[in-house]
Amino acid sequence: MIIWIASYPKSGNTWVRSIISSLIYSNDGNFNFDLLKKIQQFPNRKYFKNFTKDFNNINEIKKYWIESQNFINLNKEVKFFKTHHINCKIGEHAFTDKSNTLGTIYIVRDPRNLINSFTNHYSIDKNTAKNFITSRQSVTGALGEMKKENNIFTILGSWNDHLKSWTNMNQNLLLIKYEDLIKNPLNEINKITKYLANLVDFSCSEEKINNIINSTSFEVMKKKEAEEGFDESVMDTTNENKVNFFNLGKENKWEKYLNSEDQEFIKDKLGLEMKELGYI
Repeated sequence: MIIWIASYPKSGNTWVRSIISSLIYSNDGNFNFDLLKKIQQFPNRKYFKNFTKDFNNINEIKKYWIESQNFINLNKEVKFFKTHHINCKIGEHAFTDKSNTLGTIYIVRDPRNLINSFTNHYSIDKNTAKNFITSRQSVTGALGEMKKENNIFTILGSWNDHLKSWTNMNQNLLLIKYEDLIKNPLNEINKITKYLANLVDFSCSEEKINNIINSTSFEVMKKKEAEEGFDESVMDTTNENKVNFFNLGKENKWEKYLNSEDQEFIKDKLGLEMKELGYI
């Protein structure tokens, strides 16, 4: 059975994965980048290669969403997967189902703060980022990520469609707000720990939790990337240099980057869900 760690891109998925991998796959809670390899991304080409080689064709890929998960789950072990894919259904083909899903941890972030993260990570301008997160037709290939070795056609949709797809009518859901994780990491990690304790066996202690908080802080992660590099960083499409994955963290404040017109545009498109989450 799969526990999904789902989010729209640049919403804190890597941070939560770091917390969970340190909690589940380490003895002392001290994080290192190798632990992230314990939580793979889905969809990923390696999980589809026995079914198809047409990795860019959604009409082909959709036929094997469930079949590939059935195959992954043959060993009947609990496993975690990171995903940015919308939890959609195309015709008779659903992205996942109850027989493959044990639980979902969904990370959400104020969409206004996604704009600057998108411009940095994907080397795009503000208007492109703004239109991307509000478009129901958004896919990762539109931002060039298909160039990465294991990437596969991934549907995102708009920020609010993505949010609703994973949180509406989801009976075993834990919702984590990125902003709460910044304000009070101990409280949010305790939520994650309590949630996972009902689904999987692991050891936990106050010392381990403190180590997780310290070793997965933005400052530590940014330093580790500078010293060791980070496999999940991408190339700047304008100059072929690596883009820093850990860029601004809590210093990314939309008030600095969005003018009143930008703010109204986002509110007009995404305001209902933003209000429900307390962002406006």
